[in-house]
Amino acid sequence: MKPRGYHLLPSSRIKEVWVAMSANVGEGHPYIPNSVARARDAMLREIGVKDVEELLAIIPERLRFSRRLSLPGPLTAEPDLRRHVEGILKKNRNCREYLSFLGAGCWQHYVPAVVDEIVHRAEFVTAYAGNTYSDLGKWQAFFEFQSMMGELLEMDVVSLPTFDWGCAAGFAIRMASRITGRDEVLISWTVSPERLAVIKNFCHSEHVPAHISIKRVGYDVKTGLLDLEDLKTKISTRTAAIYFENPSYLGLVESQGEEISRTIHDNGSECIVGVDPISLGVLAPPAEYGADIVCGDIQSLGLHMNYGGGVGGFIASRDEERYVSEYPTHLVSIANTEDGTGFGFGFCTHERTLYTVREKGKDFTGTTVGLWTIAAAVYLALMGPAGMSEIGEVIVQKSHYAARLLSEIPGVRVLFTPYFFKEFVVNFDDTGKTVREVNRRLIDHKIFGGKDITSEFPELGSSSIYAVTEIHTRDDLDRLARSLEAVLGE
Repeated sequence: MKPRGYHLLPSSRIKEVWVAMSANVGEGHPYIPNSVARARDAMLREIGVKDVEELLAIIPERLRFSRRLSLPGPLTAEPDLRRHVEGILKKNRNCREYLSFLGAGCWQHYVPAVVDEIVHRAEFVTAYAGNTYSDLGKWQAFFEFQSMMGELLEMDVVSLPTFDWGCAAGFAIRMASRITGRDEVLISWTVSPERLAVIKNFCHSEHVPAHISIKRVGYDVKTGLLDLEDLKTKISTRTAAIYFENPSYLGLVESQGEEISRTIHDNGSECIVGVDPISLGVLAPPAEYGADIVCGDIQSLGLHMNYGGGVGGFIASRDEERYVSEYPTHLVSIANTEDGTGFGFGFCTHERTLYTVREKGKDFTGTTVGLWTIAAAVYLALMGPAGMSEIGEVIVQKSHYAARLLSEIPGVRVLFTPYFFKEFVVNFDDTGKTVREVNRRLIDHKIFGGKDITSEFPELGSSSIYAVTEIHTRDDLDRLARSLEAVLGE
């Protein structure tokens, strides 16, 4: 008896179908649509092109690979392909099997299960580029994100995320340059080198309309704090803004924020502060010590660590036209519906962005807002003010406990105590071992050691940044101390 709903083909037809299917095997890539030769040729004819080479002619010969790649044949069976890829991935060492103390911009924080549950809902996953009339829930989620971030930052206006923190900082600096009409920015020496590289591209690129020169402001190698005297000597009538991070890349809490802001404002310049938002449950928001523009990354707010992703840079300011008109990023606003029965959401002054003015746009932004914005909104809603305060306190307690344990190991010094958040600098000069050697041996203990900053900050000797978050238990931190002591004693 045949199953209900099934239609059995006659044997002659089965053979015909099998032959037709077999004829296409090897003709195109098994996982790339329209790669079959007939489909490719039809598309070329449609656009009036003889062959693919004609499309590639614009690429100079010196930049083209002149021979075929030496690749194995395609794995046409999905189970074989899955097994092959999983075999490659098993070569990785991950943070489920290894204890990690890496940070420096991408941290291992706990992501509540409900965050993943909500961002995986179909109405959010598929809502990639819809507008207000089709993606109603998404737009409210965006507005709620801006509202909660505004409360956390004590700022009126918060952008939807752009690519990452470095891009947000670059945008903020260019905003300050346009607002002041000046072409120079001062940047603290303890800014993340990776973010600095991105900022330099924003300031120096031949593709942006105005060149902005960068001056670095030194720091006190004993305290880790910005050198106020160096700031005063480098500030000038060309200075559009200062940019510093708090906590800094080295984990230090910059206690001189008010004096930095006052100094820069006396010169008619803008104060831009980069911040890790998860610190704001225990640290004063930059607005309290005079920041005009605040930027940072939402990675610590419910986003998993993700190779090449899982980040989103935000910008925030007061609700003043001179700032809002310079935002290159998306802003979502709320308004009463025409019948007065509810609320509607939509873009705020969308004419600011390149989506309206296209090539005349002041800066470029992209479509990275989607799911990361919603993830951060869910996380903030779950945590609330009390939760953000609690997690900040836990991170402070655990990171300081870890720093005390490591400082008790012979030859190990923790620099820049006692004012740091989540991350701290560990120096190994007196151990006779380099950070590279230490980290390599810690791998044998299934531990990822701190980020090696020996080449980034040579004045600090053989040093690394250790990151401790709420996910680390007391046993984890005790295990790190025991393992590090064992490694240094070898």
